Amino acid sequence: MKYPPSLVALIRELSRLPGIGPKSAQRLAFHLFEQPREDIERLSGALLDAKRDLHTCPVCFNITDAERCDVCSDPGRDQGLICVVEEPGDVIAIERSGEYQGLYHVLHGVISPMNGVGPDKLHIKALLPRLNVASDGATESGAPEVILATGTTVEGEATALYLQRLLEPLGVSLSRIAYGLPVGGALEYADEVTLGRALSGRQQLHRDPQR
Repeated sequence: MKYPPSLVALIRELSRLPGIGPKSAQRLAFHLFEQPREDIERLSGALLDAKRDLHTCPVCFNITDAERCDVCSDPGRDQGLICVVEEPGDVIAIERSGEYQGLYHVLHGVISPMNGVGPDKLHIKALLPRLNVASDGATESGAPEVILATGTTVEGEATALYLQRLLEPLGVSLSRIAYGLPVGGALEYADEVTLGRALSGRQQLHRDPQR
């Protein structure tokens, strides 16, 4: 049985989305077909509006519809911290935690030679002017701390290592986000890498002086 050309085209376009394989694209296509026309028009309008209105922040490269993103425009954020992340979605995840009040720098990817992605294809060079680096290569007073918050994949670790080697000679204060056990998780179900990170990132316990 041959699908109509318009259905084939829809499945093909949906399968180009990240994380969507041919079977998932087919299910989505049939689902969309069954929706009322007004719902499809609303979805189409939302896509076109997002493409028209959204752009990357010229400072941190997060997604915004304003001149600068909300974080970069907020004078209450800690100007002494810059958290480097892979994608805009990582910013949302960290903000959801409510534990971070600094700034961000979004790379829009990770170093992946097998996929043809080198450092020059990421927003790495744009990070340097934000560190108050003087013309002689040394950092000026007040240079912020850079938190490397790339993922634990091979590519994420390689990107963090590249940034570490790039920034260390400049005297920048560097830190790497800690990885450990999820809350409520049992040790027997944790993988070796997670357990190793949890052990190496252990914290000293201090006795309560009130006791």
